[in-house]
Order: sequence, then C-alpha cells, then structure tokens
Amino acid sequence: MTSWTPDSWRDKTALQQPRYTDTLALADAENELAALPPLVFAEETRQLRKQLAAVAKGEAFLLQGGDCAESFVDFSANNIRDTFKVILQMAVVLTYAGRKPVVKVGRIAGQFAKPRSADIEQRDGEELPSFRGDIINGSEFTADARVPDPQRMLKAYHQSTATLNLLRAFAHGGLADLHQVHRWNLGFVSGHPQCEQYQRLAHDLQDALSFMEVMGINSENTPVLRETDLYTSHEALLLNYEEALTRRDSLSGQWYNCAAHMLWIGERTRQLDGAHIEFMRGIHNPVGVKVGPSISSDELLKLIDALNPDNDPGRLTLITRMGADTLAEKLPALAKAVTSEGRHVVWSSDPMHGNTVKASSGFKTRSFDRILTEIQQFFSVLRSEGAHPGGVHLEMTGQQVTECVGGAYRVSEEDLANCYRTQCDPRLNADQVLEMAFKVSELLR
Repeated sequence: MTSWTPDSWRDKTALQQPRYTDTLALADAENELAALPPLVFAEETRQLRKQLAAVAKGEAFLLQGGDCAESFVDFSANNIRDTFKVILQMAVVLTYAGRKPVVKVGRIAGQFAKPRSADIEQRDGEELPSFRGDIINGSEFTADARVPDPQRMLKAYHQSTATLNLLRAFAHGGLADLHQVHRWNLGFVSGHPQCEQYQRLAHDLQDALSFMEVMGINSENTPVLRETDLYTSHEALLLNYEEALTRRDSLSGQWYNCAAHMLWIGERTRQLDGAHIEFMRGIHNPVGVKVGPSISSDELLKLIDALNPDNDPGRLTLITRMGADTLAEKLPALAKAVTSEGRHVVWSSDPMHGNTVKASSGFKTRSFDRILTEIQQFFSVLRSEGAHPGGVHLEMTGQQVTECVGGAYRVSEEDLANCYRTQCDPRLNADQVLEMAFKVSELLR
C-alpha cells in the first residue's frame, strides 16, 4: 500500500462520475467535507470486519438491506424507524431458524448515488442528463435540476449524520428489544394469508423467550436482548465524497473510509484498472463487489487478489447479481474457482438487480417469486461447491409500497401505480420482506 493515497484514484479512469462545471465550488465542498467529523469510527468498522470473518467461515449470516437510493425529500424519522424495524424483524427470524448470529448491515446513511445505464434520459423528445441520485443532481426532469451540484454532497453528509444519530438511539434505546420485535412478527404472522406456514417458527421462538424469562434471563438484566448493532453501508460510487471522508486512524495508522462501515463496488465500476478498485484497495473497511453474469473465473480471482491480497476473512464480500434465469448456469464455475484456490470471501446474494423488468404500464418492477428463486439457487449452488451461502442483499423498505409484484398479498402489475415511491429501482415492501425472511429461514434450517 506504499503507493496508495486517498486521492490516487484520480490517476485512473473513473466511470459513472458527474461532470461538475464549477471546479472551484467542487473543491470548496470537498474541503468542507474533509474538515467535518467522521460519520463512523474505525473501531466500529473493525468490529464489523470481525463479524464478517465469522460469516466467511459459515458461523454467522449477513443481512444487508435498505433503500435503492435514499432521498432528500422522503427523509423522515418514521421512514428511518420503519427500515430499522423491518431489518430487525427479518434478523430475528433468520437468527432463530439458522441458529447463527445475523450481522445486520443497512443500505442507509449514505446510499445516495446511483449508477445509470445511460448518461442521457429522454422524455417526449427532450434530452437531459440522467438523474444520478440526490447527492449529485435532482430527479425533476428540468435542465436546472439535472446540473450536478457539489453542495449536495454536504446535504447528504448532514442527512447521514441525523440518520446515524437516530439509528444509534433506536439500537440502544429500547426499540430493538427482542420481545418487542417478536411481537411485531407475531402480528405479521397472524394477519398473513399464509400464516399457517410461519406459525410454528413464531411459536417456537415465543416458547424460547418464555423459557428464558422463567430462568431469569430478561431484557433488564441481559443487554443483548434489548440492544443490537446495525452497521451502515453504501455503494462507493461518487469518489469525491468518499475521498473527503477517508481518514487515517490514530490508533492503527491505517486508512478508513469514515462515511460508512462497509462499502461496495457496483457491477459497472469494478474494472481492475479503474478508479474504484484503486480507491477501495487502500481502505481498511470491509468491502464488497457486485458479481454479475459476465465475469469470468480468472477475472474474479484477480479482483479478489486486488481487493484482498492478504486473503483475510471478513475483508471481502462477493455479492452475486445474475438473475433467476442465469445464476444456476454461471455461479458454479465461479464458486468452484474461488473455493479451489482457497480464497476466503463472504458470498452474498443480491437477487434484485438481475430480475428487473418493465411492466406494460411502464413501471420498472421485480417479481417476488423470481427473487426467491434466485436466492434458492444461490444456496443450492454454493452448498454443492462446498462454499457457504453467507447472506442476502436486498433493496427493501419498511413502508407498504407497491413496487415489486407477487408475494402472498398478490401485488399485481395493475397495483404498481397505487404506491410507487422509489426514485430509481423497485423495492420489496414490509410484508414482502418479512415473507422473504420466513422463506429464507427454511433454507437456513
């Protein structure tokens, strides 16, 4: 790492970056960000890396989820609370079913930038620069809104600060109490169209809690029952922002990105000689990389060596995103190569991005059944290759939106317009998320 610095990415080709017209304003924003306090701390990040090492060994399970893209407009305490609640609800189900700790990582407090398939968006014959997330430009289809504004990085920082403050209060202020979370799940099960499928697991967990109460183990004398850890993550896409929040740890002397505990590189920016790999190889956060169907085994091994040269468990998460029609064909060779070469990684499934389609109404959507199918294939392939299916990575919300079709409540294409709120990609709603948790729990059991 002697040749690495937080700004060495600037000597590489950086894809998916905005074109700022006012370079002085950009420099001012970067300098202001660099002088602000870190959002997360190095020791928190080291703790996450240790927990992910357990996931890599098959001793824990990773649950990573949250918004497709956070929004300035939809920012509210209620939305943060609802996302926090549904992550905890899902984690309780997976923990009890899998008999393993669940490492909870939110796509939150920094998930503002989005890669796009095209630089230009067309509507009714008019062309404008694409919307790249609130940290860069506005979603309104006007020329002014689509101009990249570096001041948006500062707004994203301050919103992330407020989000983290609230998440920490929720995690240690009573909302995370296991009994409370279980009551939420009982309510979900009792009102679910397929409740009989989930009642056994819910009642078994109730019996376990009751037994602990009898033995004198309760929320008042056992902090682990009333508190939790929720780490933050986002795609490290906008490198100006990531560099400005990268700091040298005073204890270890190592560089950490202090914008989030974990960061990942997307499918569109994982070039071996690109700026994103260059930036990520030098920070000591746990990092992830999206793995799509186009990657070869040789390229994947080179990617692993670039990001995790010491082969350290917990450093690198491979997040597969291939589609329900493709994963069973493409993943076996990749998993076999990684396993046979002795590379220590976390395998996680992103079943969302490979299953996006456009409905006849024009809305982008995803099918609950295809999402579940890809997860099932992920578990099957990795187990057959002697690897650990270590986690899931979901775009989801605690709100009752209508963006993904299917599930027990049978959201249809005709329902999409009822509550389609996402700025970019469709998310599983609260009921679909919990239903998915019970489905995944069957795979873990």
